[in-house]
Amino acid sequence: MSVGILGSYCSKCGKLETKSVYDLITDAGRGAIADAQIDPRDIDGVWVGNFSSGSFNNQEHLAPWAVEIDPALLYKPCVKEEAACASGSAAVRAARLAIGAGEARFVLVIGVEKMTSLDRDGVTHALAMASYWPEEGSKGMTFPGLFGMWSKAYREHYGYSDDQMDLWQGMVHAKNRDNATHNELAHMYTKPSSLEFALHVSEKNPLVADPLKLTDCSLVSDGAAAMVLGPVEDVKALKQNVVEISSQVLVTDHMQSSKRELWHNVAGRMAVESAYRKAGITVSDVDCAEVHDCFTINELLSYEAMGLCAEGDGGRLIERGDVVQPDGGCPINLSGGLIGKGHPVGATGVSMHVYVARQLEGRPLGLGAKNPEVGVVMNVGGSNVSNFASVLKRVK
Repeated sequence: MSVGILGSYCSKCGKLETKSVYDLITDAGRGAIADAQIDPRDIDGVWVGNFSSGSFNNQEHLAPWAVEIDPALLYKPCVKEEAACASGSAAVRAARLAIGAGEARFVLVIGVEKMTSLDRDGVTHALAMASYWPEEGSKGMTFPGLFGMWSKAYREHYGYSDDQMDLWQGMVHAKNRDNATHNELAHMYTKPSSLEFALHVSEKNPLVADPLKLTDCSLVSDGAAAMVLGPVEDVKALKQNVVEISSQVLVTDHMQSSKRELWHNVAGRMAVESAYRKAGITVSDVDCAEVHDCFTINELLSYEAMGLCAEGDGGRLIERGDVVQPDGGCPINLSGGLIGKGHPVGATGVSMHVYVARQLEGRPLGLGAKNPEVGVVMNVGGSNVSNFASVLKRVK
């Protein structure tokens, strides 16, 4: 079922020392309600996407805090959804299903994570719990290590040299960091980077997990995002420039990396292709996208899963310079992506939907695409295990 986006909000990403996880939820919910210009009494429930508030903030059972957003939400259903880095998209999915089932009319969806309360080792351990623990996390495997395996498998399968992969992955870093300098909500808004810096291991760009350098990795951030969703016809009656979530698909792969071919994201491609079919579009209709660049290799894999190029050609696509760049045919991660905007894990999926929706509404947060009508979100949980793909359209 298509649902319309009545209102939306994104916080700044970064180390938000004065904001607790509770503050982030409250701010995001109130921001989306204000943007929707809706009476909170008309909201029938709240879905909260969050990965691990228990690890980061000693607070499980997080969703009930949403009743503090407004007195009218007291006694309404509030539920947390978890799918690792795709927890936000899982919350969007649950809210859409509730609307489609007739259980709710208008709903509030929030994604949130407060990560910087832990030190590096604590964050690393918390994130590792989204891997397959018996084979991966318990053996000391980190997420940079897991996606380092993807980068190695990719170059070995297609026969690319380390220098070639460093160039292509560096180009992803440079593009997204530059995009972030145009987005005042981005973690790296005031911190430009460059391809030259990304190409070389240095004291400020150490090797994190061979072959991935620090510049290949997304950012540990605090942040939140929220949307008010409702049936498209009801949203059309309340606002102009309506954007709908035309389709959303979840495809789940094996948890174990050992059971998968790590040179391509098969489940991600299946999710996108199914989302295209359900929305009645092809890749040629897509005007912009936010994809899951948790690591630079994953943005290259996302180009291929989206059908922007053949498998193995993601690097060549970014090197062409006329497709995924801000002035290209299908700009990718105009927000700055996870590498530039930041990656507050539970918030990411909701924020990706907000950033694409704002593009289609004609009020972009940061750089704007050229009169976009169709946008895509690719959000994954784990090491490309939970693969969510959404198609958003401007309603005509």
